[in-house]
Amino acid sequence: MSQRPFVDQYEILQISQTADTETVERVYRLLVKRYHPDNADTGNAARFNQIHTAYKILSNPEQRAEYDVAFDQESATQWKVFDQSSAGDDRDQDQRLFQGILSLLYVARRRDPESGGLGELRLERMLATPREHLAFPLWYLKKRQWIEKLDNGVLAITVEGVDKIGNTSLSLPADRLLTESSIANSGESASTPRPRTLAELTRSDDAPAV
Repeated sequence: MSQRPFVDQYEILQISQTADTETVERVYRLLVKRYHPDNADTGNAARFNQIHTAYKILSNPEQRAEYDVAFDQESATQWKVFDQSSAGDDRDQDQRLFQGILSLLYVARRRDPESGGLGELRLERMLATPREHLAFPLWYLKKRQWIEKLDNGVLAITVEGVDKIGNTSLSLPADRLLTESSIANSGESASTPRPRTLAELTRSDDAPAV
């Protein structure tokens, strides 16, 4: 029996993992109204059910805490950028880390344009990379002004960083930033989705501002 694919409930509601209860409630009400089957213009029963399930999990403190454990584990597995058994600080390894960091910070910034970012400890876990291996890539990306530290202490991608990855062949796993069509069809196949380029991802403009 194949394992069911992990469902990113935060992506379904299009909110950050740090969103408070009020934000969860506000976005839920907006999306439920939009996708209710009785809405003749934008009704979508499958999407409506997904949104309702996501809300039930993320609005309940105990269920959300349990889900966050699985969410972090999934993120760490998904973003492991190189084999830990490989040795050395070579250029290829650095390039993978540059791309991994920029990719994660891009997703965080797109979710929350004003203050979206990640702490260094979170990056360490999600990239499955020891802190000492991140020191040089973070220094380099800061000096290039592709990332910055925000007032709230998290690292965030800059406009220059977005332009940088937008001008490369960098791609992100599809299930890190779902489009509306992929959310609606997420239960149809357990196969691994193909990576999407940033150009494809940025065409998904249906997410509410939070």
